[in-house]
Amino acid sequence: MTTADQRGPRRDPIATIRTAVRQWARNRAIKGKGRSQNRGMTAALLVALLALLAGFGASLSYLYNDTVPGQPVGLGVIGTLAEQGRLSQVTLLDFDNVVVAHYGPQPAPPAPVKQHKAKGGKRSKATATPKARPTPAATPAATPTAGSSLLGPTAQGIVHAAVPGGGSAFQALGNILRDTNTPYVVDQQGTKHAVQAISTFLLPLMVLADLFALLFTVTRAGGSAIGEVMVFGTIGRGRLKRGESTISFEDVGGADEAVAELREVRDYLADPERYQALGAAPPKGVLLFGAPGTGKTLLAKAVAGEAGVPFFNVAGAEFVESLVGVGAARVRDLFARVRAAAPAIVFIDELDAAGRKRGSGAGSGGSDEREQTLNQLLVEMDGFEIAQGIVVVGATNRPDILDPALMRPGRFDRHITIDRPDLEGRAHILRIHARGKPLAADVSIEEVARRTPGFTGADLANVMNEAVLLAIRDGRNEVTLADVNEAVQRVLSGPKRRGRLLTEAERRRLAVHEAGHATYIAAHGDPSSLHRISILTRGAVGGTTQVAADDAAVLSRDDLAGRLANLVSGLAAERLVLGTGSTAAEPDIARASVLARDMVARYGLSDRIGPVRLLAASGAGFLDEDTPLADVSQQQQETLDAEVRRLVDAAVDDATAVLRKHRAGFDALVAQLLDQETLDGETLAEALARITSPNGSAKRTPSKRAGSRAAKGL
Repeated sequence: MTTADQRGPRRDPIATIRTAVRQWARNRAIKGKGRSQNRGMTAALLVALLALLAGFGASLSYLYNDTVPGQPVGLGVIGTLAEQGRLSQVTLLDFDNVVVAHYGPQPAPPAPVKQHKAKGGKRSKATATPKARPTPAATPAATPTAGSSLLGPTAQGIVHAAVPGGGSAFQALGNILRDTNTPYVVDQQGTKHAVQAISTFLLPLMVLADLFALLFTVTRAGGSAIGEVMVFGTIGRGRLKRGESTISFEDVGGADEAVAELREVRDYLADPERYQALGAAPPKGVLLFGAPGTGKTLLAKAVAGEAGVPFFNVAGAEFVESLVGVGAARVRDLFARVRAAAPAIVFIDELDAAGRKRGSGAGSGGSDEREQTLNQLLVEMDGFEIAQGIVVVGATNRPDILDPALMRPGRFDRHITIDRPDLEGRAHILRIHARGKPLAADVSIEEVARRTPGFTGADLANVMNEAVLLAIRDGRNEVTLADVNEAVQRVLSGPKRRGRLLTEAERRRLAVHEAGHATYIAAHGDPSSLHRISILTRGAVGGTTQVAADDAAVLSRDDLAGRLANLVSGLAAERLVLGTGSTAAEPDIARASVLARDMVARYGLSDRIGPVRLLAASGAGFLDEDTPLADVSQQQQETLDAEVRRLVDAAVDDATAVLRKHRAGFDALVAQLLDQETLDGETLAEALARITSPNGSAKRTPSKRAGSRAAKGL
């Protein structure tokens, strides 16, 4: 198959550019129209809110503003005026509970009638003047107690008085008005009653409705938490990227096998009719699993960029909610949008969050939200048709806990393992991340790749970035080999600890420890694999960095025994020279214990136990995590512990024998470390040459590959 066939059907570049420009203009117009409509609606709601607030304030001012005519007086004054007969008009305001009275001058008293005496000295009854009744003004109650300066006998005008809420005072005033035959009217004030009803019920409801509408509108424009109420059962709307992915397979390094598998997906998405014509069924789902940082997300984006199709990127945790049914609704919403945009790619990162095995973990009942979400995902994936052009790409680093129904053919048809890159893959990744970075002439990408075994793509990207930052920190315009070496050490062990000061005894112990590692590697391995020795503190204390000459896929029993002895050679050196070990050997002992345990319980390399796997078949942890022991008897566990102890003790004896045989070169290396603290490059090569010289070296055995990442003794 030619290169052109591998990369899919040839497309006219001019037509592709035109299509991309038209699509960009269409998307921009749609987005601009949506934003314009949203801004107009927001402005209209703001104006309406201001108008409602102004109307509410005006209604309150109209209802409770003191606009009653006349001077305020007490209610008793109006009663006095009524008894004096001075009131011409009285109005009772029902809403305001106010009495308004128009009064005039006090009327003159009636003229006296002349009396005539009858014969006999007696007064005539017909002509007798009736006995005058004292006027109310002459009684104490008739004397005004308020507004007396305005209510003189000749005064006239308008007064008003507030009527208390109770009806007794108003009833007393009404009795006085009726007794004095004073006319009065009652004003119901219907307008104020209507305004009160509007301001009390209608206007507040309209203000609240406007506020809620305004909040929802702002949510769609800029994102507010209240908008989740409207889109609770949907996945974020801004995840569709139509042709925006600029990443291609050329930007992916160290995963050639995965790229070869995904090219077929790219070809199907670019030209699905080709597969239909031949009756071939393309993969419906591709599952990528590997250690974190190996490039699973980058591969999915590369497929989308190569095919030029929409790319939906969601996380498995986005489907999981505490409310029952929300996760399933979000799955339906996502796949409905994907079908509308087909051909397309759906990338579900951390698939184990939504695809965990049913019946595992807490809350695994029949109505569990996680199970409903998984069931909906299974239904959506199984309902695809070939013509739809939809491929689901899932990524996880825990494939062992995924539901078997999700892993079967017809859903995730292909399972692609993304391993850590080998030497060639690391070199490719380093070249990708070195683009645009000024590297000095002494920087060799191949050499850096040799010094970084076990690094993932994310680790290598971090190495190049740290190297550039170190060059900028020192004010240089190019990245040197020293910057790259320091960046590798920073990724492995962290930055230097400048605040920790070591005593002379500590410096000597660290020099002995690191020289022990270096001596064993030089005498029983490949001296060129040693890159750096230091007693400076970094993360823990000291460090010996060994790089692998190649990446071994199969290790023999002797290879593992050599690695085990290399790990404990620092402890053996401390015991040989100083008489006892120290905490500097703690990381070495931990790694040696794990390796010895794997040799016995995982690889079956113990003569006493035999080729039997004592570890569980599958663990519930992450990839590369320790697997627990299977159900074994107490006697078998004791045998396992004894075998692990025997292997570690044998490794210590082996390392001690090597150090004794090369004691002269070992002591010289210790002295040089105490003097220079860090050895690398030619200085380190000269020091190791003294150990491997004919005067002090034994016959070298084949190289013992140390570690899957970088065997370093701390």
